[in-house]
Amino acid sequence: MKPIGYIAVAVIAAAAGFGIYQFGIAPRVAVEPPQAASQTAPAEPSAAADESGDTALPETLPDFTLANLEGQPQSIRSWQGKSMIVNFWATWCAPCRREIPLLKKIQADHGDEGFQVVGVAVDFREDVLKYAKEIGIDYPLLIGEQDGMEAVTKFGRGSLGFPFTVFTDNQQRLVLFHLGEIHPPQAEVMLAAVRKVNSGELTPIQARTVAAKQLAELPRAQE
Repeated sequence: MKPIGYIAVAVIAAAAGFGIYQFGIAPRVAVEPPQAASQTAPAEPSAAADESGDTALPETLPDFTLANLEGQPQSIRSWQGKSMIVNFWATWCAPCRREIPLLKKIQADHGDEGFQVVGVAVDFREDVLKYAKEIGIDYPLLIGEQDGMEAVTKFGRGSLGFPFTVFTDNQQRLVLFHLGEIHPPQAEVMLAAVRKVNSGELTPIQARTVAAKQLAELPRAQE
């Protein structure tokens, strides 16, 4: 068994009312309750390919393998032919926890049309297993510590906050990237954009442009 990884966290206070969390590496015994960071999150989550102006997102869902709930290694590309909703989260992240009921509803309501939610927990395995059982997470989970953080870097954005979610079409091409908690109106916009890509009505790049405009027009969520 490999040594236990190291994770430390800090809360990012968000100007728009949603919080996102930054993560780093520190001895587990030194982990303290999250403190508010001095950084400020963007006012609106991004659906753009490269809103930050640094490295663009990959065209397709990057392949990585983490342990599933049963402890077996599983690739994120296991769900061939599905439109993926890959949600990166952690048990210590309050907006991540708030988001989970919506993700469960998306899976229940839209699984039959080919959408597949997969949670990627970058956290200690025992904490994830306990929390998933307590709240009844019923979509697949992949779990990693250091290897989970390495999976994050495959999206070309360096160190990101939590939660963040990527949406793919049914060919596993990346359509949308969303940093921060997803609210129901935003989810509807993003699901609709993926449907238009699946139908051939829009390319992924066109869908990002359309979705970004629609998301910007939504009223801000009231926390």
